[in-house]
Amino acid sequence: MSEDKSLLRPEWRQWLAENLALGVGPEEVRQVLVGAGVDPALAHEEMEAVQKHPYYQACLQVARHFGWLESLMDVYSELRAQDGGRQLEVREHLTPEEFFGRYYLGHRPVVLRGLMKDWPALQKWSLSYFRERFGPVEVEVMMGRDANPEHAAQHDRHRTRMPFADFLTMVESGKETNDYYMVPRNDNWRHAGLSPLREDLRAPEGLIDPSLQADMMTLLLGPAGTVTPLHHDNMNILLGQVMGRKHVKLVPSYERHRVYPHRGTFSHVDAGKPDLMAHPLFAQATVLETVLEPGDMVFLPVGWWHWVKALDVSASVTFHHFLVPGGNTHLDAPF
Repeated sequence: MSEDKSLLRPEWRQWLAENLALGVGPEEVRQVLVGAGVDPALAHEEMEAVQKHPYYQACLQVARHFGWLESLMDVYSELRAQDGGRQLEVREHLTPEEFFGRYYLGHRPVVLRGLMKDWPALQKWSLSYFRERFGPVEVEVMMGRDANPEHAAQHDRHRTRMPFADFLTMVESGKETNDYYMVPRNDNWRHAGLSPLREDLRAPEGLIDPSLQADMMTLLLGPAGTVTPLHHDNMNILLGQVMGRKHVKLVPSYERHRVYPHRGTFSHVDAGKPDLMAHPLFAQATVLETVLEPGDMVFLPVGWWHWVKALDVSASVTFHHFLVPGGNTHLDAPF
């Protein structure tokens, strides 16, 4: 293999090849490179070299094979847009039959109100309540997230155990931060210490398995400023907001080619502040938004991309054991 003498940084060469293969116009690609400080002559030279490289030609053939699928997904997106697909519906007093028929089986997200009105957690949960009842309990949280842009994908590096009271002290500081967060992967409800908190919840009648076993739900707790980056789950999720507010953005599963997938279920796009110069196809994505208030739930269909930011000190729970024949629908993990 010949020696690589390119003057363009490897990450930019990868970006260049990826965007050209995805069908972004050469002039648009060139403008991004030049805008990032790349010499125009070097940008032109690299674009010529990439497009002639046999590896890129093979990549282009693969991209063409998938092109028909993306075209079909675009058609589906347009059809869904004509059927309300560019609005996030908000529903109250929804029957299980309508939920499963229109949303679960229809692969549509929806904000649900009124399903948590009988939850003791809405009146009881607070940082002081957690401290009084569970302060000495050892919990696992994710720490040091700010120092690692890949913290969500590299979660095992951030696992830290501490008394719940110590974590609550950090949350109580009032600091807006994404540096520490109790997330579903911490799996704290599988341990006896926090299990009594499940008594403060109720399964939405007719939607979720009422037994509420520890492996049927997850807990999220953290300060204002915590961010779950744009990603998708490999099964359907129902998220209930108990404390504080959360800003949620969603992108349809069938617009995967517009979110620059990364590490399988994650995206290169910062949905909070998208860089459309670096990720121009995201400008074409359908982005649905809502702010969840305490007592709101949102249904996240399998494969739908979502980004979440806590606007206040926040506690949420998620459920995934839906009352459907055969159980939840799972998406094979992408490579």
